[in-house]
Amino acid sequence: EDPANTRRVRIFTPGAELAFAGHPTVGAAYVLALTGEISLDGDETRIVLEEGVGPVPVLIRSREGKPYFTQLTAAKIPEIVQKDFDPEIIARGLSLAAGDLDLGSDYSIEVVSAGVPFLIVPLKSVEVLGRARLDQQAWEAVVSSGGTAEVFIFTEDESSKARDGVRDGDGILRARMFAPSFGIPEDPATGSACACLGGYLGWRSARTDGTLRYSVAQGVEMGRPSLLEIETDIEQGRVTEVRVGGASVLMTTGTLHMP
Repeated sequence: EDPANTRRVRIFTPGAELAFAGHPTVGAAYVLALTGEISLDGDETRIVLEEGVGPVPVLIRSREGKPYFTQLTAAKIPEIVQKDFDPEIIARGLSLAAGDLDLGSDYSIEVVSAGVPFLIVPLKSVEVLGRARLDQQAWEAVVSSGGTAEVFIFTEDESSKARDGVRDGDGILRARMFAPSFGIPEDPATGSACACLGGYLGWRSARTDGTLRYSVAQGVEMGRPSLLEIETDIEQGRVTEVRVGGASVLMTTGTLHMP
C-alpha cells in the first residue's frame, strides 16, 4: 500500500489468518534476500513488510553477500490483555499441578499481545516444561475465564538460575507454544509469542534504562530445536521496543507454474 515499503505480507496457519507472526516475517525477509528479490546493502539491510498489524521493520544481516540473520521489530508494543487467572484451572489445562507453576516470585499468568494474544504461563523447571500436555477439554475453562486458546509456557534454564535469573537480561529460557485453534498442536518456534515474552520480562526488570537480551530455546521437546533472540529496550522503566530474530535455513524450494 505504501511504495516505500518492501512487500505486503499475509500469513496463514492451517486454521486461521494472522495479523502478525514472527517466523513467517523473518523467513520471508530471508528468502527475499537469498533469492535476490531485494538487494543487500552491505552487512546490514533494513526493509519494511506490511502486515495486518501494521508496518513491520526487519533487519537483515549478511556475510559475503548472503543473509544469515533476520530480526523483526514488533509493530505494537506488548500490552497486557488479561490477568488474574486461577492457577488450578491453568495447571489442569496443561496436565500439570498448580505447584508446577512458577508463581512464587513476581511472575504471574497473563494474556499479552503484540498483535496476536498469548497466555503466558511461567513454569518451575525444564522437567515440568517437558511434562506439559494441553488438555483441550480442560482448556475450554481457561478460555471461558478470559484466557486465549494460544498458550506460551516458559521456564528459566537452570544455568540462568545459577546466574541470578533472567529478569535483567542476558538470560536463557526454554519455551513451548500450543495453538490448537490455529491448527497448530505445537509450534517449534513462535516469534510473535517471544515478542510478548520480551514485554512480559521487561516489565519485571529492575533496570530502568537499556536493552535486555534473552535467548529462547523452543521446539526441543518436538525434536525440532530452534533458538530465538529477544531484545527489549527500556526507557525510564517503560518498554519502548521489542525485537525478535535469529538465523534462518533454507529447507526446500519449489516453482509455481501459473497458466
